[in-house]
Amino acid sequence: MLISMMGLSLNAIASEIPDGMGVLPSAVPVPADNPMSKAKLELGKKLYFEPALSKSGHFSCNSCHNLATWGVDNQKFSLGHKWQRGGRNAPTVLNAAFWSKQFWDGRAPLLEDQAKGPPLNPVEMAADSEAYAVARLKAAGYDAEFEAVFGKNSVSYDNMAKAIAAFERTLITPNAPFDLFVQGKGDISAAAKRGMKKVDAVGCTSCHSGPLFSNNAFVPFAYGKDTGLQSVTGKDTDDHVFRVQSWRNVAMTAPYFHDGSAATLSEAVKIMAKVQLDTELSAKDVSDIVAFLETLTGEVPAITYPQLPRPNGHALNWQE
Repeated sequence: MLISMMGLSLNAIASEIPDGMGVLPSAVPVPADNPMSKAKLELGKKLYFEPALSKSGHFSCNSCHNLATWGVDNQKFSLGHKWQRGGRNAPTVLNAAFWSKQFWDGRAPLLEDQAKGPPLNPVEMAADSEAYAVARLKAAGYDAEFEAVFGKNSVSYDNMAKAIAAFERTLITPNAPFDLFVQGKGDISAAAKRGMKKVDAVGCTSCHSGPLFSNNAFVPFAYGKDTGLQSVTGKDTDDHVFRVQSWRNVAMTAPYFHDGSAATLSEAVKIMAKVQLDTELSAKDVSDIVAFLETLTGEVPAITYPQLPRPNGHALNWQE
């Protein structure tokens, strides 16, 4: 009887949920050439927090993708080498393992490819070369750490990227209120339910669908000066084309858009409706949609900050 009642309850819940919305998967895709291991994850975590990868010794992956603040820095543009500002808003690293391509313009197919970018970017971490970054890791005392994971003489730029990517694949955020609602383990507010139906009715879910609330596609967003995908392909047809962003944890990752120009979620909702769907939303509709988006805030993984290796316990002094 209890099982039957639960089935009826789940059927009732399912009837409320628009097609295409789903629960965040518990498992992430893992490349065959970069299997997960406890030692690799620990190494990747250390490298994620390692400022030795930056020329100044001031910046790490966590500087812009801060795990204490939902994988972002809540800045319009992040600070980098010699206090320069980047040209695009830093997307969250949380759930990045589910993306088919990384960055706003999709120029990196895998997390491993993405991890190789920032250390060499002159505005971000500004390492002179891959060899330079590797030398910094060796000077910081990582030989034994890499050997334990990859074998002897294995401190390399590729292996650095593999370890960071492996760690990033653990950064998923399950059990959002929406997920629990879908599974019959909790409820969401009446406002959130109205917002859930409204985003479907006005057409938001034509792009923001699936477990990530993104179809992983690249679409035109003629807003701001950034040319998006065109900067990678050089094609006129890719002008102002960007990857559809996930709604997961979106309530925590302000400011919004590739240029960080929308300071609040309400502002972002209104702009997207107008620019992408030619729709003017009422204040109540915006409030309801925001209430729904807030139900997509999941549980962040517990992270114990690592102790970074240092030869003889000494601090490293880098020259800019």
